[in-house]
Amino acid sequence: MNGRQLRTRFKGAAVAVAGLLALTACGGGGSDAADGSTKGDQGGDKAAATTRSVKHDAGTTEKVPAQPKRIVSVSVTMTGHLLALDAPVIASQATPPSVITDKQGFFTQWSDAAAKNSVKVAYQGFEPDVEKVLALKPDLIIGASSGAENAEKFYDKLSVVAPTLLYRHDDVSWQDLTARLGKDLGLEKRATEVVAAHEKRVGEVKAAITVPKQSAALVRDNQSAMTVFTPESAQGRLLTSLGFTVLEPPAGKGQTQGGRSDFAEFSQEKVADTAKDSSLLFVSHTPEEITAATARPVWKDLAAVKDKRVYDLGLDTFRLDYYSAGNLIDKIEKAFG
Repeated sequence: MNGRQLRTRFKGAAVAVAGLLALTACGGGGSDAADGSTKGDQGGDKAAATTRSVKHDAGTTEKVPAQPKRIVSVSVTMTGHLLALDAPVIASQATPPSVITDKQGFFTQWSDAAAKNSVKVAYQGFEPDVEKVLALKPDLIIGASSGAENAEKFYDKLSVVAPTLLYRHDDVSWQDLTARLGKDLGLEKRATEVVAAHEKRVGEVKAAITVPKQSAALVRDNQSAMTVFTPESAQGRLLTSLGFTVLEPPAGKGQTQGGRSDFAEFSQEKVADTAKDSSLLFVSHTPEEITAATARPVWKDLAAVKDKRVYDLGLDTFRLDYYSAGNLIDKIEKAFG
């Protein structure tokens, strides 16, 4: 399809959306509510047709359905948060299949939930395929304004298809993001339940485990470098809530990206100086990768390796949502219970 044809389809979608909203508003004396929503009665049954104005990380979107029916996620990261909320996701962006995904490219921690809810693959790749999104006829599009699937460049085109909300997920806890999505989608009760269930599980496991007296170094072996997750990271905050003392990387010796405070990178030669006597908790590695890392000269003489204080937190701990956070807690319970 050429550019002119695509623009024609976008214009057609805009007209259709405008027409639908106009019909919805004609039900009998609509009025603007104090919260920015718009209400109107349809026909004689006075069924409320409600929209709201939502401020998100790419701007403010009007006419967001208060009770969306057909959400398309253009962020594979955001999809997990939406599924935990029981949001009506009909399709999602997928990544190229890898060890952290199922064969469709959905993250393994929530791929079962996606299958249970019949979530389709909208497209595969990091840039939104606007034509495929249009064909799915969403009434709401949700995506990311950070990470590899950042959709800000496509925001205007996506907004023609349906109201579009974009969120950062790299500088906020999954609990806070869940609460924000719950508020914006009218799913506040479910959001509260999800976070409460997590906190209850944290309390149960904290009471059942014995944490090591040494600090916990949350690490990733990048072969040429080592990533250390700080106490400010999502992983670090979860470990802290379970009673661990999370290693604070030496200040000024590591490299961070974009001023982020959740991790720092160190050269392999700095492994011993950085980890010292800490227990090693590997984030997002296969068992084979952990074995290979700890066999290297710069790792094998660490106290944690010699004392067998090396732990696998699972492949899905690279980015936390309700599902992967639960899996991490299960790993901790098994290792330290």
